[in-house]
Amino acid sequence: MQTEERIPARLVLEDGSVYRGESIGVPGVTFGEIVFNTSSTGYQEILTDPSYKGQVVLMTYPEIGNYGINSEDFESGRIHAIGFVVSRLSPFTSSWRAEYSLQEFLSKNGVVGIEGVDTRSITRKIREKGAMKAGITTEAVSDAEFLAQVKAQPGFEEQDMISLVTVKEPYTIHTPNPVCQPRIQRMAVVDFGIKASILHYLQQYAEEITVLPANSNFDSIISHKPQAVLLSNGPGDPAVLHDAVKTARQLVESGTPTFGICLGHQILGLACGAKVSKMRFGHHGGNHPVKDLEMDKIFITSQNHGYHVEFENFPKDRLKVTHINLNDGSVEGFRHLNAQVMSVQFHPEASPGPHDANYIFERFMQTALSGAAALEAVEAKP
Repeated sequence: MQTEERIPARLVLEDGSVYRGESIGVPGVTFGEIVFNTSSTGYQEILTDPSYKGQVVLMTYPEIGNYGINSEDFESGRIHAIGFVVSRLSPFTSSWRAEYSLQEFLSKNGVVGIEGVDTRSITRKIREKGAMKAGITTEAVSDAEFLAQVKAQPGFEEQDMISLVTVKEPYTIHTPNPVCQPRIQRMAVVDFGIKASILHYLQQYAEEITVLPANSNFDSIISHKPQAVLLSNGPGDPAVLHDAVKTARQLVESGTPTFGICLGHQILGLACGAKVSKMRFGHHGGNHPVKDLEMDKIFITSQNHGYHVEFENFPKDRLKVTHINLNDGSVEGFRHLNAQVMSVQFHPEASPGPHDANYIFERFMQTALSGAAALEAVEAKP
């Protein structure tokens, strides 16, 4: 902590566990679902990732904050994590890119956090019991009373997070001369909480990208005449996004090349007849090994999700599994057998890294071009 004053803080989990430490960020109270992230770097990107909306993020790496915060590595315009837990917040900031410290960043955004707790013990507990409700407080309230407040909070799956992170009005990004091949002219992105780095990668392949609100229906998407549609990452339970699943199904049935990343992958899975369920503690970190079954290669990936497309009830008559997680065997990607549809559970842009899987964007565009050509051929028939 970078101030002389040491304010006591407590982290209380839904199971009654109490961890005592010192306040970071701002003093106060916060509640959310606690998850752990195994990345050793990238805390700026993690905190500003809209997919963490409503969650208390615990970093497993023992010291966080040593390289500070800069203006270039934001995934969105603000912090979305509702709370922050670290073993030790670095008292020093040392990087030529740093503009201010992590403590200043947390304070500026009004984030309640805690340091000096046994993050290893908390991580083991989450692995054993699963993600659970949690609260951080600096207030003078008894453990029993604060535990009751934690338990009284609505479950993560009961809350509408998407409306809090999606763009309110459509906007278009123009890139006259994309640097990568293959290129497409027009792409639509349905924003469920998209990361800035995903848009950055897309700009390298698409001349025009129209970003649309999460509640956009099929007709409003198609009115932009996209050659491809991306369903983005985002927070929350995909099972409650009935309208989004309906729209995804219409996109698939219309022959529109459609892709999904993370939450978008789960929405596409539901649209194609797969089942999605909550994982015990999810995948959060930058060290998840994934095997591309089509290439017969293994890549290290960045991930952030608490739900997954089930392997047990996978609709093999419509979809083909293209990627699997080597830690637990879960579905990490699929391709439609009869439509230009593909998706991945991991984050192929992987900001801040690793960048093993960014080849997925080229595969997206190749699929989009072949799908667009097929669609144009059908429409050209008398």
